[in-house]
Amino acid sequence: MKIHSAAIIHPKAEIGKDVEIGPFSVIGEHVKIDNGNIIFNNVTITGNTTIANNNVIFPNAVIGSEPQDLKYRGGQTKLIIGSNNIIRECVTINTGTEKGGGETLIGDNNYFMACSHIAHDCVIEDNVLVANGVLLGGHIKIEKYAKLMGLAGIQPFVTIGQYSYVGGLTRIVQDVPPYMIVEGNPAKVRQVNAIGLERAGFSQDKINVIKEAFRQLFRSETLNRGQILSEFENQENLLPEVKVLTDFFRNVDKGKSGRYRESLRLALTSVA
Repeated sequence: MKIHSAAIIHPKAEIGKDVEIGPFSVIGEHVKIDNGNIIFNNVTITGNTTIANNNVIFPNAVIGSEPQDLKYRGGQTKLIIGSNNIIRECVTINTGTEKGGGETLIGDNNYFMACSHIAHDCVIEDNVLVANGVLLGGHIKIEKYAKLMGLAGIQPFVTIGQYSYVGGLTRIVQDVPPYMIVEGNPAKVRQVNAIGLERAGFSQDKINVIKEAFRQLFRSETLNRGQILSEFENQENLLPEVKVLTDFFRNVDKGKSGRYRESLRLALTSVA
């Protein structure tokens, strides 16, 4: 364990093995940092924050600060971060809120570029890329392998589907379907994220199946989306990728204003 003499670490903080903490970093009382983490200089880690193994946190990041929510009343909410994440300069990640489930959750192998912001009660799955200056409102879910390009702004309660790509400077106010490229203002589904899928190891056959599902969902001149989803659901041996799309859109229809997680507001409030 290499802790610089100018680091400020609360005596009740829990620090694992082989952790490096640079000068002028501040680690709060209720912080738990597991093994192999590298924390550069001038990092602040506060709140009820748990960080798993082998993350790298760059200077001036602020991790576990109170949620920026007018309804927050000082509750003992949490931030839980998984393993092998890279958190670059000036990234801010807030804890959850009492009425949002109480936790902000970050998975494994994610990359948060400089000056991005992850607000309260967000859920970030694994292998997600959040580029410079991306702003996530509260209660957002980003599914695995999604990529959000620079300065994108995501409205609260939005879901970003797995393996999707959000273009830079895009304003997102509705759920982004899995496997798709969404960009523009207003944001629109442009095409299948074929290059991203290929890089992620999808076979050409699977990519072609997704492209055909895209054509039916977004280019049909005869059937509406509900009819197309019903056709998909009635297929024998429905391919997993098409089922992911079908389930995603069925969930969107349960929500409000094109956001599935809006349907969770009442449940979250009752839990709190």
